[in-house]
Amino acid sequence: MGLMDFIKGELLEIIEWQDDSRDTIAWRFPDDDKAIKNGAQLIVRESQTAQFLYLGQFGDTFGPGKHTLATENIPVLTRIQGWKYGFQSPFKADVYFVNTRLFTGNKWGTANPIMLRDQDLGIVRARAYGTYDFKVTNVQTFLKEVAGSDQDFRVDEFADAMRSRIVSVFSDALASAHVPVFDVATRYMDLGDALLPLINPVMSAKYGIEIGSFIVENVSVPPEVEEAIDKRSAMSAIGNLNDYVKYQMGQGMAAGGGGGAAGTASELAVGFAVAKELMQQSGMTGGGTPPPLPSAVPVAAAAPAPAPALDLLDPASIAQMLGVTEADVMEEINSGKLPAKKIGSSYRVTRASLDAFLAQ
Repeated sequence: MGLMDFIKGELLEIIEWQDDSRDTIAWRFPDDDKAIKNGAQLIVRESQTAQFLYLGQFGDTFGPGKHTLATENIPVLTRIQGWKYGFQSPFKADVYFVNTRLFTGNKWGTANPIMLRDQDLGIVRARAYGTYDFKVTNVQTFLKEVAGSDQDFRVDEFADAMRSRIVSVFSDALASAHVPVFDVATRYMDLGDALLPLINPVMSAKYGIEIGSFIVENVSVPPEVEEAIDKRSAMSAIGNLNDYVKYQMGQGMAAGGGGGAAGTASELAVGFAVAKELMQQSGMTGGGTPPPLPSAVPVAAAAPAPAPALDLLDPASIAQMLGVTEADVMEEINSGKLPAKKIGSSYRVTRASLDAFLAQ
């Protein structure tokens, strides 16, 4: 082997990365302590970016294509190396290839509960996990902050390095979005898309990556918060009685059915109160006195007012209206609290008497 063959063997003429893996993000070209010759060919394939480094400083960046390494297309290296008359002699530099395709199905999760501040519940502890897709958008930032000088930086190393950072960014984005805990725990399928505009600016600026999709698969909260969520859902089904206190009263009625006379009286009182409010909401008021005749009309000339028809109710109708048993209504009638008239073998109660009883 002649001298020229030896010198030629010490120079790099073709620099390329034939990636046959599916999980390599960054790869440093093995130069074997060889120098790059003037006019060497740099081949960058689709979904790749080549980044030159010289003495710890970022040099030129090349996208997909075939590039001839000459003075005119490596201006940054020319400036760093101080080539006064251009690229004339071989030089040494590190060449990193970065895979810029989308890496999918990466898992994330909270090792410890994160603290959420909720307007209704205060501070709530929650755990969450899911998946995300990402790609490298700023090669220099990614190499500096994430991959470092690793010769073969893979997805599993990325997951280890970024797990806590992803959770931190997720927690900050969730806090700044002011999403209620009720929505976090019940609508987490839509939560990831809502948080992406808050997550991506931070991930791009700090780590040089972009999150393509951020999926929250599950959010778990303490049992007491789950119970509150269940009660909120149950109250939503009640309609216009969607009030927590009324819901608790209704629960008490259901639970106290076997509580004897005290339970019956409590149920009856609650039933009367709810029925009264429903009648007021629907305009069912009775017992009002008719308005006086205008003073300009002589009383003697006024036509006699017809006798108002009595609105009579039987105990069964009252019980159905108030949501109690007929025996409960009869107990109030027999005690004299609810005025009634016995006609034959049946009792009748006027609407006015019932309204007066409910107003007590």
